[in-house]
Amino acid sequence: MNAGEGFFAPPGACRLPAARWAEGQLESGSELVADEVPVALVYNGISHAVMLASPQDLEDFAVGFSLAERIVPDARDIYDIEVEESAHGIAIEMRIAAGAMLQLKETRRARLGKTGCGLCGIESLAWFDDEALALRMNASAARFDPDALHRAMAAMAARQDLHHATGAVHAAGWANADGELLRVREDIGRHNALDKLVGALVRGNVDVTNGFAVVTSRASFEMVQKAARAGFPLLAAISAPTALAVQLAQNAGLTLAGFVRGGRHVLYSHPERLAPEHG
Repeated sequence: MNAGEGFFAPPGACRLPAARWAEGQLESGSELVADEVPVALVYNGISHAVMLASPQDLEDFAVGFSLAERIVPDARDIYDIEVEESAHGIAIEMRIAAGAMLQLKETRRARLGKTGCGLCGIESLAWFDDEALALRMNASAARFDPDALHRAMAAMAARQDLHHATGAVHAAGWANADGELLRVREDIGRHNALDKLVGALVRGNVDVTNGFAVVTSRASFEMVQKAARAGFPLLAAISAPTALAVQLAQNAGLTLAGFVRGGRHVLYSHPERLAPEHG
């Protein structure tokens, strides 16, 4: 829940004047509110996209976004990252390999203020088949105990400082095979949170095939797409998936679990990766 007076503002939040109505009375004070800022992703001096995002962990965001959008094939193709603040927002200036920049110029499509369609600028429905083929097939032999999903999801609550302060952001986390939550990233956008997580894992040289991702949102097409591109063998969501997301997960070899809460979950694709340790 949103914190009132005297609560320290974590990164990504600010305190604003507000009036609270409770028990028939109106009381003036202040509330912690999530920051939401325009963030421009700039490659070799050319602005490619402007996102609305939380202003923390932006280097992780830069790496995760660049990989998820296939702007670079490898994080090593990003030579330098600089985060520059201005009165209008934040610019993430990246210097990338010449080959990646050439490819970006050839395939670039407008995506100003993208909020999560995942398909903005796609010109043909044949793209769906191409994407399914490009993602096929995660052949990870990883197996997970179902309890590990619930341990990881339960641990997420204690790792969401920004959400506890503002009640306004999503989180994405990565857990090892035992369900130990080792990385968490938060953002006002669920897609941004997952990009930040992927960037943090790549920058930390973490082998993502030995664990799984958990998200505090629904599992939309784009969330599954990002998880599959990152190489996660399993994506666990606290809410529901969409039909298109399930189809993509099945084609990509990704185990997709939804409604992971209250000791229960629903498996929508590749259930063979989930088996009780003593079952």
